[in-house]
Amino acid sequence: MADEFIKGLGILSGSGLAWMVLASWYRTSSFESTKQLIEPLSSGASEGIFNLIAVSLMDVFLWFAILGALTFWILIPAGRQVMSELEKRRNAQ
Repeated sequence: MADEFIKGLGILSGSGLAWMVLASWYRTSSFESTKQLIEPLSSGASEGIFNLIAVSLMDVFLWFAILGALTFWILIPAGRQVMSELEKRRNAQ
């Protein structure tokens, strides 16, 4: 159980950090704004191949952080619980 927790935490913190770095570069126009990290993309974000890759990776990192943590914290433990219950019922018959 602790193994899944630390894997989910590592995915969440690593991908979350990568998303925050890219979002701060491309989605923060000024630091006085109240919408930092969630503003629309800046005008220079569509110029050049590296900017397009970074903008695409920003969405990938966000979804990987969310889905990776949920997978290791909810789906895998729930699947193991279901499998152990099925194994108990199979052995009881």
